[in-house]
Amino acid sequence: MPIIQSVERALKIMDLFDERERELSITEISKRMNLHKSTVHSLLKTLQEQRYISQNEENGKYRLGLKLFERGNMVLSNLDLRKVARKHLERLSAMTNLTVHLVILDGQEGVYIDKVEGSGVTVLYSRIGRRVPVHTSAVGKSLISTKTDAELDQFLENYQYTRQTPKSISSKEELLSEITHVRTAGYSVDNEENEPGIVCYAVPIKDYSGEVIAGISMSMPAAKVTDEVREHHVGLLKECSTSISQDLGYEYQKI
Repeated sequence: MPIIQSVERALKIMDLFDERERELSITEISKRMNLHKSTVHSLLKTLQEQRYISQNEENGKYRLGLKLFERGNMVLSNLDLRKVARKHLERLSAMTNLTVHLVILDGQEGVYIDKVEGSGVTVLYSRIGRRVPVHTSAVGKSLISTKTDAELDQFLENYQYTRQTPKSISSKEELLSEITHVRTAGYSVDNEENEPGIVCYAVPIKDYSGEVIAGISMSMPAAKVTDEVREHHVGLLKECSTSISQDLGYEYQKI
């Protein structure tokens, strides 16, 4: 089936907006899309009529509209995983005073689908709906660690190892070495690789069939990490993951 150009352009316009570019002028949009202003204006007018784009009356710039928020909430409300996991995430955060995340894999990136903010640390990078590289995040490493070697090799084809911090993994060899450790340890670590001063631990979540469908992570200040702290909190994460997986129908074998 052919791609409908006008629809593709409209979607690409909405993709221009992010945390850094919350508002854009028609000139800025025109330059980034490499389109004439009249064409961009028509697209924006259509998106504005449907409330996917709104315009700031004070400066004339455009921003994402409330319709996206409404549709986003509908998607999230339909995720049984999020509903099942929520009470467990809240309990874990309350027990530790730390921020806890629920992440799924989408393409070559993780996507935050839920977050419970803890009082013990403020995590600036994460927010619901934001994407996170798998090679710099504990939860990303956890999600891909259960893939077979062949699946992992295919997954990492043309992968970009962008450094988020000086401690970020920067090559396939480094990532594969890390994954080997994750498989042995049963949990993954982000050692200030995604955000300076923040260490994260993560474990996977399984559905009724035993397939890994998500991961949960816990973030804490790097200065507070000791072997005892790590062992304690990883244990809590594993208990939380087990509870969520069981609520999703997965049966753990009793030894």
